[in-house]
Amino acid sequence: MTMSARWYLRRLSRMGPREVGGRAGDAVRRRRWRSGVPDSPSVTGARFTSVLPAGTLAAVPPDAAKRLVAEADRLIAGHAEWFGVARDDLADPDWWYDPKTGRRAPSGYAFDVPYRSEDAVGDIKQIWEPSRHQYLTVLAAAYALTGDERYAERVAAHLRSWWAANPPLRGVHWISGIELGIRLLSWVWTRRLLDGWPGAAGLFEGNPEALHQIWHHQRWLAAFPSRGSSANNHIIAEAAGQFAAACAFDWFPSSARWRADALRSLERHLRSNTFPSGLNRELATEYHGLVLELGLAAVAEADAAEVPVPGSVRLVLLRMTDALAAVVDDRLRPPRQGDSDDGHGLIVDGAGTDRWASLLATGDAVFGRLTWWPEVTGTDVRTPLLAALIRSTPPPVTRPASRPTRFADAGLTILRGPAGIWCRCDGGPHGFLSIAAHAHADALSVEVRHDGVDVLADPGTYCYHGQPEWRQYFRSTLGHNTLELDGADQSVSGGPFLWTRQARSRVLATETGETADGGVARWCAEHDGYQGSVHRRRVELTGAGQELRITDEVSGPRKAARLAFHLGPAITADLVGSRAQLTWTRDGEDRSAVLDLPGELSWRTHRGETGPPLGWYSAGFGRKEPSTTLVGTGFADGASGFTTVLRFHG
Repeated sequence: MTMSARWYLRRLSRMGPREVGGRAGDAVRRRRWRSGVPDSPSVTGARFTSVLPAGTLAAVPPDAAKRLVAEADRLIAGHAEWFGVARDDLADPDWWYDPKTGRRAPSGYAFDVPYRSEDAVGDIKQIWEPSRHQYLTVLAAAYALTGDERYAERVAAHLRSWWAANPPLRGVHWISGIELGIRLLSWVWTRRLLDGWPGAAGLFEGNPEALHQIWHHQRWLAAFPSRGSSANNHIIAEAAGQFAAACAFDWFPSSARWRADALRSLERHLRSNTFPSGLNRELATEYHGLVLELGLAAVAEADAAEVPVPGSVRLVLLRMTDALAAVVDDRLRPPRQGDSDDGHGLIVDGAGTDRWASLLATGDAVFGRLTWWPEVTGTDVRTPLLAALIRSTPPPVTRPASRPTRFADAGLTILRGPAGIWCRCDGGPHGFLSIAAHAHADALSVEVRHDGVDVLADPGTYCYHGQPEWRQYFRSTLGHNTLELDGADQSVSGGPFLWTRQARSRVLATETGETADGGVARWCAEHDGYQGSVHRRRVELTGAGQELRITDEVSGPRKAARLAFHLGPAITADLVGSRAQLTWTRDGEDRSAVLDLPGELSWRTHRGETGPPLGWYSAGFGRKEPSTTLVGTGFADGASGFTTVLRFHG
C-alpha cells in the first residue's frame, strides 16, 4: 500500500457517514462536469449599484492613503512579495508559474491536477496567492483615492489576462473553494472601487467573459462546499465570497438562491467555528483574523444590498472582536497559536498597516469600543470603507465589563503583569473538528512577551506543502514551549493537515488577579497525550509581575524527557550550566532577564540547525530565521518535577 493510499484511509477514518456520502456525491459530480462546461445564462441590462456612499473616501486618513498609493506604485512597477519570495514579474504575470521552485503547474481538467505535489506543480501557495486578486483591490483603491487611471487600467489588463488564461474548470485555480470565494470577494470590491472609472461597466457587467467567470465561480461554490471534517475557515470563505457576489452581482437567475444558501451557510458556520467566548475554534489566531475579516465583509455586502442578516451573525462578529481586544498584548499583537498562512479576507491597505489594529478600529466603528479595550493609534483604509457600508446598531447583548483573561471554552488564559509582561497559557482542545487541521502538538505550552517582544516564543508555521520535515517541526511538541516524553508528540499526526490521535487537556485552576501590588496570577492544567503518563504544568506570575515560575510534573512510568524553551529572534542567550542570561533591545533601550532552568536536566542551546530542524522562528508564512532554543534532556516520572523561573529586570 502506498503512502498516498494510507493517507486516504486515515483521512476516511476521520469522516462520518454523512460526510462520506457528500464526498461521494462530489466525486460523481466531478466526473459528470468533465464532459463539458455549460454556457452561462445570457444577461442584459445588468447594473452595478452596490457603490460606496458619497463622502466615504474623504474619511480615509492621509497617512493610510499614502501607504496605499506607495504599495500600488510598487505593484504598477511589477514588484510584489508573497510568503518571502520577491516577484518582479507582476507587470505581466504568468498565472500558473511558481517563482520559488521555477515550476509551472500543468494544465488540464482542474480536478486532475495533483496540487499537493510540489514536484508536479510547484509551491501551490505561491501560485494561488496572486490569483486571489487582493493586490487588484489595492490598485483599485489607489484609483478610487487618486483618480489616476493607470491603476484602473492595470486592474483591467490583469483581469482580462486572468480570465483568458483560466477558463472554467481548467487548471489549478479551479481546485479549491477558498480560492474561488476570496477571488469573488476581491472582484466585488474591485468593481466597487473602480466605479468612477469610465471603463468599469465594460470590464464587468458589460463584459461577457466577466459574466461567464462570475457565474461559473458561483456555480462551482454551490456544487462543492467544504464538508464535515473540512468545514473550517474554508467554508466561511466560500460562503462569504458566494454571498458577496450574489448580493453585488445580482444578475443571474440563480442569484437569489445562491444568496440565500450562502447566507444560511455563513450563519451556521460562523457559529460552529466560534466558541461562545468569541475565540475561533481552530485555535489558530491568524484564522480568527481571517474569519472575522470575511464575516465583516459579508455583512457589509448585505447592508449595501439591503439584505437582512440574522442577528446571530453580527453577534458572533461582535464577540470575536471583543475577544481579540482581550487577548492582544500591549503592542496589539495577538497570540501566535496554531497554523498561520498570512491569509486575509479583504486587502485595501498598503504595507506597514497593522492588521490587528485595523480589525479593532473596524470593531470600534461598527460595534463601539469598550472602556477596557486597548488604544488603537494606527490608521487604515479598510475601516472607513467597511464602516460606510455596515449598519451600526447597538448589540442586544451584555458585553464584558472588564477585560477577560480566561477563555474557559478555548482553554486559553492570559496572565498579565506591569511593564507589558504578557503570558499565554494553553490548556484547551487540540483543535477543531475530527482532523484538527490547523492545530499544533502544543498542549500546555506558554508564550511570554515583554513590551511586545517575544521572549518565550511560539515559533510559528513556516510552510504547509512540499517540505514535510519543516512542516513536522513547526507543529511538533519539541517545536513549542512544553515538555516532550519519549521523543514523541503529544498528538499523533496522520498528514500535514490531519491528526489521528489528539491529546486531551483540561485546566485545573486559574487565578488571574492584579499582580502589580505583589499579587500572584496562577494557572494549572494537564493533558493525557502520553500513553500511561499525565503531564501537569503550573504557571505563576509573581513578585509584582516580574517573575514567572513554571513547574512541570509527570505522573506515570519513567520516560526520557526533553523540555524546550524557544526564544524570540530578538533575544540573545548566554547559557552557563542551567542559567541563561537573556538580553535584547526595545526602542533603543537595553532589556534583560534571567532564565533559571531545571538543574535536573542537561541543557544545551540550539540555533538554526537543519539535521533535524531545531532553533527556528517563522515571522510569517514562507519565512524563517534562526533563533535560540534551549533544550533540557533527562528523565521524568512521578517522583520528579521541573521548575523554571524567568525573572525580568526593571
